[in-house]
Amino acid sequence: MAERRVLMVTGGGRGIGAATVRLAAARGWNVVFTYASNAARAAETERAARAAGAETLSLQADVADPEAVALSFAALDARFGRLDGLVTSAGITGPRQRLAETTDATWTQVMATNVVGLAACCREAVRRMSTARGGRGGAIVNISSRASEIGGGGEWIHYAASKGAVDTLTVGLAREVAAEGIRVNAVNPGLIDTEIHAAAGFPDRVAKLSAGVPMGRGGTAEEVAEAVLWLLSDAASYVNAALLPVGGGR
Repeated sequence: MAERRVLMVTGGGRGIGAATVRLAAARGWNVVFTYASNAARAAETERAARAAGAETLSLQADVADPEAVALSFAALDARFGRLDGLVTSAGITGPRQRLAETTDATWTQVMATNVVGLAACCREAVRRMSTARGGRGGAIVNISSRASEIGGGGEWIHYAASKGAVDTLTVGLAREVAAEGIRVNAVNPGLIDTEIHAAAGFPDRVAKLSAGVPMGRGGTAEEVAEAVLWLLSDAASYVNAALLPVGGGR
């Protein structure tokens, strides 16, 4: 039997991250995942992954905290001693506000999680996977958003701007480490039915905006996870620096 590869998923306790953890486990990966605070939901995700045959490790960690990121990757090293893939799903929207209503604190918090924390996780993954550093190569999939192109006007420009940075980081890093055995891509979900909308104070957002999606509905976390797992897989071996929209045409 082939040795199971090891995947790190940030923000894996719920939403797109949890769907990715479950699908990765079913596709033959062992999975390490972080979650911010909801231990009960993280435990549900971990049970599902183990039921699919995966070895798992769940870690409470805020990716905006550099020490937490370092400790998470150290725990990965201690448990599995290898890393073959990274999915950066941890992210926050910040409050639903027009730009004139936002504060510096909101911008700092959103960028710390969605950009600086994501970059730190990518950095740690590259250090472990780069063939130039003794690694065996691998793949990184960043969870961006269609908001990076749509702009988030009237709702969360701060979030959209952070995802624009994720897109740029994805393309730049992909070109930087391609010769070191690492592919880097992003999935840009559109209107996806997860808890992120309620957390931003807009629980009925998917229902209200679905009419503006050419397919006439919001997507599911599982549909996004399918795109993520494809990009991680050998079936996408020549896909690098791609920003893959998963938004029903919106």
